Amino acid sequence: MKKYTVKTTLLLSSIAAFISLPWSSFAATPAGEALVRKGDCLGCHAVAVKLVGPAFHDVAEKYAGQADANAVLAASIKNGSVGKWGELPMPPHPNLSSTDLKKITDWILGIK
Repeated sequence: MKKYTVKTTLLLSSIAAFISLPWSSFAATPAGEALVRKGDCLGCHAVAVKLVGPAFHDVAEKYAGQADANAVLAASIKNGSVGKWGELPMPPHPNLSSTDLKKITDWILGIK
């Protein structure tokens, strides 16, 4: 039987641990998610639970299958809204570009 040094054993253990990691943990953050994290969205929204505003998961479910979902959601983000999820208003985000809005809405609507 071959004897290994402590360094070799640690190296082999580290390699085995790395290989066993799910590859999804190395995936880049989607552009829409990065914009949400960079902005003020997470102050009121979370992915899976309702905070001040609805969970992104619930938004995705509400708009699932609607042909105009991206446009409707983008308009709500850009212009603000009230009454879709209660009486608390969502503030407008007029400085977001149409490209960034598309990335954000694609990410939200893609949440399963």
